[in-house]
Amino acid sequence: MSVKRVLSAVAGLAIGLGVLVVGGPQASAATNWQMPFPCGQTWTGQTRGPNDTHPHNPLEAIDFSRADAQGDVVVASAAGKVKRVENRGNESYGRWIEIDHGSGWTTRYAHLSVQSVSVGQSVSQGQKIGNVGNTGNSSGPHLHFEQLKDGDPKRVVLNGAQVHYYGARSYKSNNCGGGGSTNPYTPEEACGDGYKVIDGANVVGARVSLLYNASNGYNCVVAIKTTKIGTATDVGAFLEVQGSARTTDRDEYGYYAGPVKKKAADKCVKWGGMVGSSSYTSGFEHCD
Repeated sequence: MSVKRVLSAVAGLAIGLGVLVVGGPQASAATNWQMPFPCGQTWTGQTRGPNDTHPHNPLEAIDFSRADAQGDVVVASAAGKVKRVENRGNESYGRWIEIDHGSGWTTRYAHLSVQSVSVGQSVSQGQKIGNVGNTGNSSGPHLHFEQLKDGDPKRVVLNGAQVHYYGARSYKSNNCGGGGSTNPYTPEEACGDGYKVIDGANVVGARVSLLYNASNGYNCVVAIKTTKIGTATDVGAFLEVQGSARTTDRDEYGYYAGPVKKKAADKCVKWGGMVGSSSYTSGFEHCD
């Protein structure tokens, strides 16, 4: 999966985001909001104005997407208590979650495929709460994200800077709190619903896993870090279907590289990963 580089900081205000803070009430006054994705991941954030050909409600919301986003992990933007876990079916937000952060501030996470928390549960910043999906009134897998004050949507602030209005920008997650000696993510969580581990290998600092989804014929590769967990360091994962070009996701990540997904039913695959100079590359295998 190709990963876009995050934009440069602007005038010291956009800390790691490359966006400019403007006037008006900002969510950063309440807490240090972070992206709703694991440390180091890069996503495209889209905001839509009132004259956009694809109207957005509310206008203050942001939609996050990237290649093969279905099933990707969604985490809490800030610590709080789960207020709502709803399922609107094929309408509106579909499966969605609302978290109460105190002082009237809440966040909403919509179009999920899986909701992993329950009402009343306390969550920490960066804790998994669900998976990206395509439920409700959605045209493709993505995360619809909102920040609200006393129920009124506000322009989204992440890592101390307001996101770009209106249009698309690339954002890199600094949701790197927590850490510890145990990685909170499993290969199945990173790849999403329906994926099962069929092979694996160790490199210094990570466990690389190959997974398969029998329902859609896709393979998935992730490199789950085993050291420096929660700190963004060089880690990568790749997948190559025989006869096609290799796809690699390598960057500085806090928890894992990938998921790299490719349709590979009845085809041989070569897979592997790396942490710094330590790497693993399989031969072409798992051909049926």
